[in-house]
Amino acid sequence: MKAFIEGMPKAELHVHLEGTLEPEHIFALAQRNNIELEYNTPEEVVAAYDFHDLPSFLKIYYAAMNVLCEEEDFYELTYQYFEKAAADKVVYCEPFFDPQGHTSRGVAFETIIKGIRRAQEDAAKNLDIESNLIMCFLRDMSAESAMEHLEMCLPYKDWIIGVGLDSDEKDNPPSKFEAVFARAREEGFKLTMHCDVNQKDIHGHIRECLDLIKVDRIDHGVNSLEDEELIQDIVDQGLGLTVCPVSNRFVVQSLTSNEIREMLNRGMKATVNSDDPAYFRAYMNDNFIALAEEGNFSQEDLVQLSRNAFDIAWLSDDKRQKYITKLEQYAAS
Repeated sequence: MKAFIEGMPKAELHVHLEGTLEPEHIFALAQRNNIELEYNTPEEVVAAYDFHDLPSFLKIYYAAMNVLCEEEDFYELTYQYFEKAAADKVVYCEPFFDPQGHTSRGVAFETIIKGIRRAQEDAAKNLDIESNLIMCFLRDMSAESAMEHLEMCLPYKDWIIGVGLDSDEKDNPPSKFEAVFARAREEGFKLTMHCDVNQKDIHGHIRECLDLIKVDRIDHGVNSLEDEELIQDIVDQGLGLTVCPVSNRFVVQSLTSNEIREMLNRGMKATVNSDDPAYFRAYMNDNFIALAEEGNFSQEDLVQLSRNAFDIAWLSDDKRQKYITKLEQYAAS
């Protein structure tokens, strides 16, 4: 099963580029950019990864971002992720980036986007991994700030396929950003939003995603299983759910394998993703392997999860079919 997973073609639709910042890279960038760290070694950084919920994770996550300053930093961050993804047989990816986490520190939007874009182009050429970028807004910042960053990205809109919403969900419902996402839709962007596991008012947030924002897919969304109407609407609309098993284990002490199986049984387009793999110490293959072990998933189940990702990816029909054919040929062989 491990060998089958390691060779299976995959699409990753829920990974934060800032969440791929490895401890060794944090130290290298801090030294290069003359930034003082709280920790003396990469091992001390990993030892500090004592998060048990979303706020405790975000505190460490945002502190580490401070080492990202120059265009080359964002290039290295992105390209190193693609190297790991390609090694895990990820052939297509839609990574997130959080510009507000950088512009708030004085880093220019142009610096961020140009570094990421160069890495995408080099990864396509050198690693044969295709990608489309998603810009996320930080929901614990203002809607005005989100709108400002939407305006900032417009000169680069051909480089960005969609917009998302992440960060601390408490008291930050989707409706707070209704106008921002309506404008993004008008500009031609695809829409997605995080509905993290077991958050306050989570069912209401998912409902707002469906009825008010009219998202194209939902990130996480596990709690939708607790509401029959949500399940039916998600199935009827063919919305995908980008689930992150190892990430979930830090929040709910489970890979949510039972929930993922239930999604498959109910016809929901669940997918497997790594979320913030440098922090949760698990990239794509690690997530699939852990899920297969905990939930006793079959090869057929895992192929379905992978196919779901290609099905809901923001791809042209011909490219989608190319990847699905590749997956089907692998499964058949």
